[in-house]
Amino acid sequence: MSQNLDVQEFVIAIAVRQQNPTVLTADFLKYSGIVPSDWELARPPILTNAAAQVVFQNGVSIIAEVNRIVFSEIIANKEAQDVSIPLIARKYVETLTQVSYQGVSINFRGYVLFDRENGTPRNYIFGNLLKPGPWQEYGTSPVQAALRFIYTLKEAQLFLDVNEVGLQLPDKSLLPAILFSANVSHAVAQDDPVQRLNNLVQVIGNWQKDLETYKEVVNTKFLTTGSYQINLAPNEPLIFPKEAI
Repeated sequence: MSQNLDVQEFVIAIAVRQQNPTVLTADFLKYSGIVPSDWELARPPILTNAAAQVVFQNGVSIIAEVNRIVFSEIIANKEAQDVSIPLIARKYVETLTQVSYQGVSINFRGYVLFDRENGTPRNYIFGNLLKPGPWQEYGTSPVQAALRFIYTLKEAQLFLDVNEVGLQLPDKSLLPAILFSANVSHAVAQDDPVQRLNNLVQVIGNWQKDLETYKEVVNTKFLTTGSYQINLAPNEPLIFPKEAI
């Protein structure tokens, strides 16, 4: 494999001890200055006692649940200075300082496409990442594999999931791809509320460092082994596994 990772999605997920999800409304986000006042909604917000979601036309989504707040954004073809959610997440936690924040994870999703004539994701997974064995020969169809790698970093843990996916083309056909999903999990100080907030803001502000770690691991440890030729294609919708980050 010789091509680089194409990073598509960026998610900031902040764990909380308990919060009221109904606080999250489009009016609250705009009046408090968390998002610009001219942002337009992509669809009507969802608001229940258990969860709330606000999605804007620029692709930024914010979800509040009892035990977490999630900010997500499609970042394909965006420069770092054009990515919105780090500033939004910072403004959110600096506005709602009374919430007991427990930790934060910086998450990314990216893929590598396979030329149909140069092997498949299955060949890459079973030919490079797994040792052949009789466990592959069971059932009525070829076995599928989803792998998780856990790396201990200096100030965090990196959870890297590797899955087969399909890239849906306009004609509804699928291109084979490997999806690399990263979760960089950071703990935050719990004893002092001021220090906790400062730690949280610092982690969010250092998101580009986590992105570079993710890209370095995938590009240098996974995409430089074996003999599979990978060809990237223009961005198209991905058929992701059902489980979310």
